[in-house]
Amino acid sequence: MPITNQQVAEHVLLRQMYSDAYFPDHVVDKGRDILLRLCGRIEAEQPPDLAALYGLTQAATEEFNLLEAEFEAAGSEIETVARERIADDFWFVASAYGFTDADVEELIATRHW
Repeated sequence: MPITNQQVAEHVLLRQMYSDAYFPDHVVDKGRDILLRLCGRIEAEQPPDLAALYGLTQAATEEFNLLEAEFEAAGSEIETVARERIADDFWFVASAYGFTDADVEELIATRHW
């Protein structure tokens, strides 16, 4: 499902992770795909409020939890810089869909990284 939100379509998700050789592109690609699937779900389900949005973002966060092992297998990890970049893009996605009052910590409350 192509993303219809123009702001999201023009944004390079996890850009700073791609520009850092410490993070392998093939694993960052999987993180980007998680965020794009989240966008697709937001567009399809149109969450009516923050509670519904948080349900979607926290499910996507759990996918990132599973991705940690792939980062480690590739000699990397979701460390401080990655945590901040991932959290920034979760907030970007929420804001792009009109949830500018979303709490970034609540968006990723289920994280283990």
